[in-house]
Amino acid sequence: MSEVLHAESHESARDEAIRTFLRGHPDFLKDDPQLLADLGLRPHADNVIDFGPEALSRVAAKHRRETSERLRLEAVARANYEAQSQTHEAVVELIGARSHTDLAQRLDAFARARFGLAACVIALEGPERVPAGWCALAEGQVDLALGEGGPARLGVVPTAAGLFATGVGPVGSVALIRLSLWSPERPGLLAFGAADETAFAPDMGHELIDFLARVVERTAERWPVL
Repeated sequence: MSEVLHAESHESARDEAIRTFLRGHPDFLKDDPQLLADLGLRPHADNVIDFGPEALSRVAAKHRRETSERLRLEAVARANYEAQSQTHEAVVELIGARSHTDLAQRLDAFARARFGLAACVIALEGPERVPAGWCALAEGQVDLALGEGGPARLGVVPTAAGLFATGVGPVGSVALIRLSLWSPERPGLLAFGAADETAFAPDMGHELIDFLARVVERTAERWPVL
């Protein structure tokens, strides 16, 4: 530790000696064009040293990087705020549903109109009856889609195309969220489909979609499956 402190003290004394020398010899830099060039500086007037093109370029590049990063962060913040606002509006819409069929229709309409998606489907495993407007799944199909016990899956999932009606059009990427409905439990899926293959990706967070899935579960449990 003492050796480190001694080295730091030596460096501090050296730096102070350099500053003292430059203060006492103000023409030292101005009289050495090569040193000025190495430092990215140039003489501008009798008592002024101006930044040269190289130094200005470095400053400008740093400013561009900082500006670009700030704009990126602002765009992400705006997108997150917009997504949260849209999700809250979706919740208000869903809790007003009057039946299982109405719930599915409201969710699909909201996903299309507000999120710009191709479709949204509620799917439920059998063999018991599935509510009108919902997609029927074979037993074990939820685990096949998500992986056993998996909570969600986002990205390009070609096998998920069958969840959506034929009139929906091509689905490039999906967000699949596990549902657990009623007691005894019946596994299900909340499936969002997008035409764009890049709309959903495996590395995306899915907290807001998870939240919507929990709202769907609680709302659907109001009514029995007849």
